[in-house]
Formats: sequence, C-alpha cells, structure tokens
Amino acid sequence: MKKKQTVAEEPGEMIPPGSSHEKGEDEAPVKAKRSKPEEAEGEGVVYHPVKLSRSDLYRPPSADELNQLKEAESLFHCSLLKMQMEELLKEVALSERRKGQVDSFIQTVTRLLQTVPDSPEVEVSDLSWLSSAVKVPFLLVPKTTKGKFHMAPPASIDLVGSYPLGTCIKPRITVDLAVTIPADVLHPKDVLNQRYPRKRALYLAGLAQHLASSSDIGTMRYSCLHGNRLRPVLLLTPPCKDSSSFTLRVHACPPPGFFKPSRFHPQRNNIRTDWYTGSQTPLSEWSEPPTPHYNSSILGDLLPRAHLQFLSAVSSQCSAFADGVALLKVWLRQRELDQGTGGFNGFLASMLLTYLLITHRISNTMTAYQLLRNSLNFLASTDLTVNGISLARDPDSTAPSLADFHNAFQVVFVDPSGHLNMCADMTACTYKQLQAEASLSMQFWDDPTVDGFHGLLMTPKPMIRTSDHVFQLCELVKLQSSCKKLNLLSELMDHSGNYVHTALPFILSLLQRGLGERIHLLTHSLSPEPEWSVESDAPKHKAQPPLSFGLLLNPELATSVLERGPSADSPKAAEFRQLWGSRSELRRFQDSAITEAVLWEGKSMCQKQLVPKQIITHLLQLHADIPESSVRYVGAMVDDVIKTGSEEPSTGEEESLLVVQSYDDLSRKLWRLEDLPLSITAVQGAHPALRYTQVFPPRPLKMDYSFFDRDKPSRSLVPKEGKPCPAYITPITVICHMEGSGKWPHDRLAIRHIRAAFHIRLGELLKKHHNYTCRPGPTHLDVWKDGLVFRIQVAYHREPQVLRESVTAEGLQVVRDNEEAQALEMATIHKPLLTSTLHGLQQQHPCFGAACRLAKRWLGAQLFSDDITEDTADLLVASVFLQPAPFTPPGSPQVGFLRFLHLLSSFDWRNNPLVVNLNNQLTAADYTEIKNDFMASRESLPVMFIATPKEKKLSIWTKKAPSVQILQRVVMLAAESLKVLEQQLMDGGQIQDVRVVMRPPLDAYDVLIHLNVKQVPLLSQAVDPPTVTFGRGVMAGSVTQAGGALPVIDYNPVALYLAELRESFGDLALFFCDPYGGTVIAVLWKPKAFIPTPFKTSQMTARSVEVTGEQVNAIPNVEAILEDFRIMGQGLVKSVEARTEKWSF
Repeated sequence: MKKKQTVAEEPGEMIPPGSSHEKGEDEAPVKAKRSKPEEAEGEGVVYHPVKLSRSDLYRPPSADELNQLKEAESLFHCSLLKMQMEELLKEVALSERRKGQVDSFIQTVTRLLQTVPDSPEVEVSDLSWLSSAVKVPFLLVPKTTKGKFHMAPPASIDLVGSYPLGTCIKPRITVDLAVTIPADVLHPKDVLNQRYPRKRALYLAGLAQHLASSSDIGTMRYSCLHGNRLRPVLLLTPPCKDSSSFTLRVHACPPPGFFKPSRFHPQRNNIRTDWYTGSQTPLSEWSEPPTPHYNSSILGDLLPRAHLQFLSAVSSQCSAFADGVALLKVWLRQRELDQGTGGFNGFLASMLLTYLLITHRISNTMTAYQLLRNSLNFLASTDLTVNGISLARDPDSTAPSLADFHNAFQVVFVDPSGHLNMCADMTACTYKQLQAEASLSMQFWDDPTVDGFHGLLMTPKPMIRTSDHVFQLCELVKLQSSCKKLNLLSELMDHSGNYVHTALPFILSLLQRGLGERIHLLTHSLSPEPEWSVESDAPKHKAQPPLSFGLLLNPELATSVLERGPSADSPKAAEFRQLWGSRSELRRFQDSAITEAVLWEGKSMCQKQLVPKQIITHLLQLHADIPESSVRYVGAMVDDVIKTGSEEPSTGEEESLLVVQSYDDLSRKLWRLEDLPLSITAVQGAHPALRYTQVFPPRPLKMDYSFFDRDKPSRSLVPKEGKPCPAYITPITVICHMEGSGKWPHDRLAIRHIRAAFHIRLGELLKKHHNYTCRPGPTHLDVWKDGLVFRIQVAYHREPQVLRESVTAEGLQVVRDNEEAQALEMATIHKPLLTSTLHGLQQQHPCFGAACRLAKRWLGAQLFSDDITEDTADLLVASVFLQPAPFTPPGSPQVGFLRFLHLLSSFDWRNNPLVVNLNNQLTAADYTEIKNDFMASRESLPVMFIATPKEKKLSIWTKKAPSVQILQRVVMLAAESLKVLEQQLMDGGQIQDVRVVMRPPLDAYDVLIHLNVKQVPLLSQAVDPPTVTFGRGVMAGSVTQAGGALPVIDYNPVALYLAELRESFGDLALFFCDPYGGTVIAVLWKPKAFIPTPFKTSQMTARSVEVTGEQVNAIPNVEAILEDFRIMGQGLVKSVEARTEKWSF
C-alpha cells in the first residue's frame, strides 16, 4: 500500500515515512506525527508535514547545536563521516521491540529454571540420573574424578555481560544469564583435577534436561565460552519465527567467593600429574608444574557479576561509553578478531575502554568517535606482550604481580580483582595482529584521500584477502604427536588435554624464528566456538576446522633462496644447526666468509614465491612431527592459470625481463643512430609487456624453416599449404619521437609521408649497423631482434594538433577535437606515459605485474577483454596497490587478484570516481576537485570513471567501454568469482580446482561459434588447453640475435574474424571471445534489433521482408545470418550452434 505525502504551502519540516533511519529487519516502523486521526484500515495513511512557526524556523542555533557543529568541524574530515558513524550506530543498536522480546524470553527462562527439581546425591561419574536424550557437555579425559553431585534449583539467576550494560549489538545478539550453582552441590576442594568443571557441566546437563520438556524454549544447543572446553554453556533460542534473532547463553557459576582467589595464582598447580597420567607415584604439590590456564578458566567463573558491577559503575559516568564499545566491536568483527578462542572479544573491548577512562587517557565527555580513535591509538602504541596493564587499583596481598602473569601468559591484561588475566588464552601473534590492524587504521584514518569510514568499519577483512600467503594444518590430530615431540606434557595438563591450543604457541614461535625477517606479521585463525546438540556428545578436539595461518610478507626478503647463518666458529652456529637440522651446511661466500647456510630450491620467480612454504614444511616436519601432507599451502594456487613451460614453470616474470632487456638494448641502439635528418628526442615503450603486465609475455622464438615457404620479394616466411596457423608473434610497440623542426610540414598527408620515410631510413640504418631484419611500412617499422618483433612508430609531437585543424569553405581555420587526433594522442602520448609509470610501480611492488596478469586472464576468460581494456585493467590493479586501505599493499599475486575482484564487485561506480594516484602526484585538493567535477557532470561521463594525475576529468581509458549492462555483468561475475574462489582456497574439503572461476557461464548467450583448434594460434594459453599433436612452425633452442627471414607477424585469424563480424553485424549482435586461446565466439542478440522496422531498400542487409496487411516490415533473417557466420569463417569455423529461439517471437 503506498503512503501518500502531501506538501504544505508554508515552509515546514517534512517527516517522510520511515525517516527515523534505515530500519533493520527487526525494527518496527516509526510513525510520524499526524495532524488528522488515523484513517480507516485499508485506506492510505496520509502523512502531513509538521508546521513550524516563523520564529522556530529562523531561531539561532542553541549552544548544544553549536557544540555539535564545532565538534564535526574539528574532529572529522567532513560532517559526512560523523553522519555515517551515527547511522551505523543506529543500525547496530537493538530496537525497543527486540529488547521487549529478549526481556520476555529471559523472564520465561528464569521462571523455568527456578523450578528445577532436586535429585539424590550420586558419584560424579554416575550419570544414571540423566536421561539418554541429554548428554554431558564435557570431554571426560581422564575418565573419573572424585566427588559427589546432585541437582538442586539455582541459588540465584542474574543477567550479566553486554545486554544489561547496554553494549549488546546486532547482528549476532547474545544475552548472558549466570545461574549460580547452590553451595551444597560444590566442595571447596573441587578446584582440583577438573572436579568443579565436571560438576558445572553436569549441572548444565541437568538444566537442559529440565528445559527440554518446555514448549517455551525453541532450540537448545551446547557451546563453549570463547572456545574453552572447561567452560561449556547452554544456548537457548525462543520458539517460532524469532528463533534465529537472538540467543540466550546460560552459564553455570559457583557462588561468589566460594573458592579463594589465592588458589588460582598462575604459579599454583590444581591438576595433579598422577591423576592426569594414571601413574602410581604422586608428586608433592610444590614439585608439580603450574596450571595457569586451568586456574584462570575457573577463576573466570567466579567474577562475571563483579565485572558487570565494575563496568556499570565506570560506564555510567561516560555518556558515549556504549556507542564507543559498539564501534570498537564492529571494528574488531570486520577484522575477525572478536570471535573464537583467544580473540579480543566484546568483553575485553569494554574493559579496555574502562581502563582508558580510569587512567584518564580518555575523558567522560568524549564522543563515541573519540573513544574509538583513542582506543585504537592505545592498542597501536602499547605492547601487552611486554608491558601488561592492570585494572586493579589496590589488589590484596595474595594477588600475583604483573611479572608473575608475564611468566605464565603471552598477553597480560589483569581484571579489577587483580587475580585474573583476561587475555590468558590470547597468543602473542593475535595481539601483534591487533596492534598492526590498529596502527594501520590510524594511518589511513588521517588520510583525507581515503574513505576512512568504509575502510575502518564497513570493509570485511577475511584472512585470505588480508594475508599474502595462507596455509592450513588440516589433520589436527597430528598435533598430539607434536606435543610429544615438543615434550609438552605439563602444558597439555594445563589445557586439559586440548592438544591444539597446547601446541599452537610453540608452533607459532618456531615459525616466527624460521621465517624471521621474511615476514612482517604471522597471524592465525581463532578456533571457532563449537556448537552441538544437547543430544550429542561433546565434539573431540580434532573435530574443529583446520587451523589457518596468514603471512604478511616482506617483499624484499621473502623470495630469497639463501638463509645465511652465523660463522662456523660462532657460539650461535650450534643454535642455527639445531633449528635447520640437515638442511644447514657450511658454505664459503665471495667475501671469503665461511658460515652456516641453508639453500632452498627456486630458479624462477614463481618457485621463489614459495620459499616460505619450503621453510614451513621443513620446520614443522623436523620439530613438530607434522608431515608435509598435513600442510595445505594456498599461497600461489591461482597462479597456475598464467603458468607456462613444463620443465621450468614460470608465471611470466623471466620472459617479461627478457623483453625489457631486449627493448633497452634496442633503445640504446636507436639513440646512437647517426645519419638521420632529424635527431631522436625520446624512445618510449607502449606495450604491456614492457611494464610486466602482458598476460603471456612474448617469448623469443626460433623459426622452423621446414614449416614455411620463403616469399622472395618481401624476404618473409609464409606457411606452407595445409599447415596449421603459425605461432602468434606479438609486435612490441615502441614510440620513437623525432625532434621538432620548421621542416615538418603542416599538412596531415605530408606528415604521414615523412613518417614513412623515417621508417625506411631507420630500417636501413638498423640493417646496416646491426644486421636486424626490418620491414618498413607507412605506419610502422617491424624489427626482428632476439627472436622478438619490435614495432617502431615514429611520432611528431604536433601531429595531433594538425589533425584537429581544418579550414572552412570561407577560408577560416577552426580547431575541432576528433577521434583520429584522440587515437593518435592515446598511442603516442598516454600509452607510453602509462607504460613507464606502471613499470616504476612494478619496481616498487614485485608482484604487481603478476597480479595484473591474473586479473586480465580472468577478464579474458569471462569474455570481457574488449570492454575492459588492458590499460583499464592495469589501472584497476594499480589502484589496489596504491590505495590498499584498509589493507596493506598486496605481497603476492593471488591476494592482489582477490582484491581486484573485490574492488570490481564492491566499488560504487555510479556515485564515485576511481582515483588512481600514480606517482603520488594528487593532493587532497585534487581529490575534492575530481569528485566535484564528477558529480557536476555525472550523466555525460563514462559509467566506469577512472581518474589519474594526467587525466582528471575525462577518463580517457574507459570512454568507449564498458557499457552499463556490461559493467553490471562484470560486477556480478566478480562477486560470484570472489565468493567461489575464497571458498575453494580456504576449504580443503572441496575438489580443488581454482580454474572454475576462469570458465565463463555460456548459458546467457544466444549463439556459440565453435572454432577449429588448428587455426587458433594462442591455443596453448587456454584455461583448459586441449592436447595437440601438431606444431606451429617453432623449434626449441637458442634464438639468433640478428638476421634471418621475417616470420608472419601479428597474424591472429580469430581476432580478424571477430573484427569482421562486428563490422558486418555489430548493429544486430554483440560478439565475445577469450583472446587467450578461446575456441568459442559467443553471440548475444541485441533486443532492439528484433523490433520490426519499416521496409527501406537501403537497410535490407541481413534482413527479410514481412508483410502484415498494409504494412511491410523488415526483420533480421537469422538463418541467413548464421549461414553468413559460417561462410565468413570458412576454414576457421567448425560449427555454429544456435542456443535460443529468442528471435522467433
């Protein structure tokens, strides 16, 4: 039903329907004030504007409003950021309706829990009182322990956690309920040997059994608090349709003060070795190893109420506390740091803000924005792995010191009681990741050229897109043998048999030592909190998903194949040998030093990229007994699609370097040429191979003369009759600028003649001095050198201007821009400049070229190469490296490609220009100017707008393509490819085939033209190349540097056929093909082409006549068109397959 909105004549404040803010799915609609009573149901509701008096309209701003304006001006880059944050806070806040549902469900559950029946006292190991439909949420290892147990109603039921504090946010709403176990169920000595955790689990099972019979409970599942198996919780959801909207988490806790906190000192032991191992020789308590993690698990159960009181007392003094915590939680969630074992969860976020408040690092009057900013600043600058912090103002005499905590834990943040380290389960690597993320956020927050809000709070950062390389430990059960090998029995007891969390810190420190300066950061996934049905046994430790590790590489050192150690007589040499085992050997270096060293395999760049993999698998096998088969390394899986060569696979770096070296040599020789009428002022490369971004760089070729006949007049090789299409030889474009002179004519035709004369002269000189085989032509000179073809084009800087000038019939000279002049400028000015700039970017970021090659291979495979050109694609990838926020610049081709897909699929092309700040030439003012110009003339600008320092207003790279429809399809396919690829890379359970994202969906096309593979010269570059038994006139072996006959250059029948099809039928259909070995041309009919048009003899190409009554119309003759496709492609076309009958209606 549409709601009408009337406009008043007097100025007034319009309150449109739902103007409060964007409503979440669970928000009730907010109704505006009405001036009429509500109309009868079924009729449209009429909303009237609120009328304001003249004095109200022109009232000066109040002190509060002035403060808000001043704050927006001083704190934010612009008021937009302030509004965005306010909208986000409204979006994540719980609505009153949702709070009502939560409160009602809490009351229901509380009422049910108060009626738990008593049960007779039994041994802890006797489960006969429990029905078979409910299991105990605990891994009973060892099987038995002492103690008696009985069920009884809870001593008290309290709300704890974020909900009563007001810091609970959407989308995952979890409400915590602390149920106090009656004192007579427990015994003061229950802290020993898992007696208390087992009683706690039994009590939860008893509650689950009691609640199972109630219809007021939806689903019941078990989980573990922060993944800690000693702290199971019961998850309850309401019945009916609200079941997924929020979860009630029931914790069982001992009565406050039941256990003495001093029992849980990090140096104390509470799990006896003889009980845990079953040995018969008990040790004295003081010779037992300490159990700090076990102690902190139980201590954590004693304190939730005290923590809530403490947080409430401090937060009540700061009005923006809840909003500050909400923003910090969103920031953590986007970085996957808040969920799972050892994460920085919402509770720690609240405690951190409280610490900053009571230490006066932030004030009570600060806004949520300032609270977030100061929290991140504190995290970035404070290392809790070295200098822990404590909330305890005056701890009692039994409380441990910070040094005691540091001896037992990697990260230290002590609670207000002074006894509990709240970061007990956090590894140093997780905290370093948190620090690095905070530091990175602070860097781009202050950059006015970056959209800080989106980078900080709206962009998710999954590990596969954040880390340069990722690897997984798949069979976690292997970590049991790691614990044995690393001799971790006491740590295993402390973690109650959880071998995954026992071995993890030791594996991390081992990898940190081995990788050293090759990486900036080592991160790991946080084990998710397991969930299982109350009817099933607790899952084993090995049942959790694989452990993932992320590496942020240091590009200068990551690919080094040599690990140079200390000198042979140094005391550190033994330590080096111990770390590397048999791989370490004594080597003598050029500086005469004899040192320990490790040499890794790696000849080509794509092998060197995987040196970290060799290090990781070697160290894990040697020190942790983890076989290579259990390590799944996903650092360079996607690179396979651009790999060539079977003996020595390469992803194109070496070939690109050969091309660049050969070009540099040619450039020097051109500069040195004498006897030219005008001197050369510049030699510039204008080809993607010269900036390392050609998908398959040209390879030096040695021609097999038996495949060809020689054409005497042109001294060229022509394939013999009946042979397949010869190998494709790419001409590498080189622009050669000649000096300006008064001798240059002012006539376009005369300039062309002079250019042709220069081509002839250059060819003669190169032949004379260097014996290069050359073929001059009117537009270019082809030079055969080092098995490569360089296409030299002479350029005159005033020629575009001459092309723009024309004389009218009246004799007036006019200057008009035209496509010919623009195309010449593009070829001789813009492309060479882009090539040299991106060549510089490749020197800064060694994986830039390979990332471009992957991106363009994907665009080609999905049939978009003609719409998103090579230059456009290179600029898109460049923006990923130059404006990486909220990430760091990509350190591997794979992560560069994933971020390219993310950019394509998530960028708002409609409302924003993509600014690529090449050479860092643009200032903040330039950004504003580009944005303003873009908004002012949006309708006339290309749909994909890319601005660079030299081209701020026109987006010359995307002027002609893509169209709106093509861009929509690109965005859709990029989003789908990203989703599928990230699942493929992170889920080892799937059939591993990353090429799946390179196979285009052909069901959307109307006609498929299948090509004869013998006539597709680039067939070997296809995504799935077929095995062939024929050659293409190329031999293996070293190429000659100069001389020899000229091969067939730039001959690709597929490209020529496509051009013909577009010229003949471009008004009727769109044609798509993968330029890299595609054997199918896909045809899409244009919908407008099938609308009957009035008969005209001049417009009857490919059309037939249709007579209806008096009217004579022309419609496309599809059968004839399909026959034309066959005839035009004779010898190249194998078959034409009509997929749809769209034209028949």
